[in-house]
Amino acid sequence: MSVVVETKRVTVPEIIAHKNAKPVVCLTCYHAHTARLLDQHVDLMLVGDSVGMVMHGMETTLGVTLDMMILHGQAVMRGSKHALVTVDMPFGSYEESPQVAFRNAARVIQETGCQAVKLEGGSRMAETVHYLTERGIPVMGHIGLTPQRIQIFGGFKTQGRTEAEWPAIEADAKAVAEAGAFSVVLEGMAEPLAAKITHQIAIPTIGIGASAQCDGQILVMEDMLGLNPNPPKFVRQYASLGADIEAAVKAYATDVRARTFPGKENVYSMKRIA
Repeated sequence: MSVVVETKRVTVPEIIAHKNAKPVVCLTCYHAHTARLLDQHVDLMLVGDSVGMVMHGMETTLGVTLDMMILHGQAVMRGSKHALVTVDMPFGSYEESPQVAFRNAARVIQETGCQAVKLEGGSRMAETVHYLTERGIPVMGHIGLTPQRIQIFGGFKTQGRTEAEWPAIEADAKAVAEAGAFSVVLEGMAEPLAAKITHQIAIPTIGIGASAQCDGQILVMEDMLGLNPNPPKFVRQYASLGADIEAAVKAYATDVRARTFPGKENVYSMKRIA
């Protein structure tokens, strides 16, 4: 008689418990086969709207749709059993009102089976964060450099470079935490400010281009693996898969053109088919 061992998926309370403790390990993920590879090594996988730039060749995240996020969320859920999966709410799917945000977030949860959603914005989105969490939808916040407002920022620029900018960003962090978010991404933020916010709020901070004192770290997986030829300056590349893939494809192309590719002995000849 075989025994089926069910893998327990990381929960929202377990992520919250990382505050001031063991750092939260996070990576983005967009498809099932990489989800299987990441699953036992990370606490949280984010199906980020960065999928538009990474996988669809978009210049920004603004063209990403709710249907795209659901499609990739479904793929990641199929490939994972352990990590908590959070799906980004794309531009235009939550800003109009808390009610619209709930309708779209509920669809994401129902159609993907993910455990949480992420949305950008601090004080201006606090009411929406509260509305969603009160109705059973866990929310990860996102402040600092928020890519969906790239048109307003005028580019991907570090936030909080001067102390005059700090109070507004600190207020954003407090508003998101008090509204009920279970964690908050601090992106593209001056390290002293990110460290200060981490000590000010009761929920885990997840840094990306922020302080090493954050309660966790997230990177775009393709940046970390060396698949992006122009990664952000703060990214540590742990592999050079882009170069490896190109070399492998070049070798394959050479074999095919020389008719020396392996496996030709298994090809059915017309005689064998007959």
